Amino acid sequence: MFKSINTGALTKTARAVLVSSLVLGASSLFAQTINLSYNGAADAKKNAVHMFATNLKQLVEEKTNGDLEIKLYPNSMLGEEEERMEQVMNSPMLNIASFGGVAPLFPEIFVSSIPFMFASFEEAHDFFDNGNYWQAAEKEFYKRTNVHMLSVVEEGGFLAFTNNKKPIHTPSDFKGLRFRAMDKSQVALYESFGASGTPIPWTEVYMALRTGVADGQMNPPMYIILGSLNEVQKYLTLANIQYSDQFLVANDELMKSLTPSEKTALMAAVKEATLINRKKVEAQVEERIEFLAENGMEVYRPTQAELDQFKNIGQPSYLSWLREQDIDSKWIDMALEDVK
Repeated sequence: MFKSINTGALTKTARAVLVSSLVLGASSLFAQTINLSYNGAADAKKNAVHMFATNLKQLVEEKTNGDLEIKLYPNSMLGEEEERMEQVMNSPMLNIASFGGVAPLFPEIFVSSIPFMFASFEEAHDFFDNGNYWQAAEKEFYKRTNVHMLSVVEEGGFLAFTNNKKPIHTPSDFKGLRFRAMDKSQVALYESFGASGTPIPWTEVYMALRTGVADGQMNPPMYIILGSLNEVQKYLTLANIQYSDQFLVANDELMKSLTPSEKTALMAAVKEATLINRKKVEAQVEERIEFLAENGMEVYRPTQAELDQFKNIGQPSYLSWLREQDIDSKWIDMALEDVK
């Protein structure tokens, strides 16, 4: 049986999808159609999350000979982050969640985004594929939520700073600026540099920057293009702040309803789609930076000395913030040990 859910708080589309899923689940051992929700436009060239979703759909359907079908709900059609996470906890579906969806249930996820922790894509991949922290995180997340972490989805490279006021070369350039934050961890990072941060949903970022509610934000080049943020942002600083990722999560009842062969096929498809995303995202990073430069953004690549300034200020401040959130130091210790 599924847990109860407050459908009154959901969008009309989300309610219809959930009711459909529950009816199908009750009328048969498993509904052959699996709903997959995520944010961002249905454009594989601009949105790496959609690229992952479309590849996963194709691979699952091929590997199961059509016995399982993935139905895609891009562009936050089923609601914002926390709403979609509530849905995946209560109905047989998949969701690609950002930190905004995971952190309210598992704040220890913020440890995986300690700024300037990874020097390369390879280091980030090894951290999530082989690290003790991530293996423990998957188990603890399931224990708390009954939801499975199936994959870390690469979504566009490393985060960069943008703003519409002035070039940012060092932390001192942040003073007096207002930044959009994805979550409270980003607010803490901005404040360490002397700026202020305000959480704003992705769907509202463009207008917030256009109207001056925020002067800047941070995202990988892919998301800057996806959101047309280059239209309202002048300066781009490639500080390689954090590895940009989201998380494919699955409802427990869904996973238990699969036959052994279906589950094997699904997990094989997830792994293959993850590797495809990594390869394609990394190949497109420089191309996207060139696109932004050609379309009006002033691009700055900090020197190693300047990157060290960002790290020396931002990382200790972020670690202090983590401890203030009552996050057990064992999580921080595991993560830092994994990247040594």
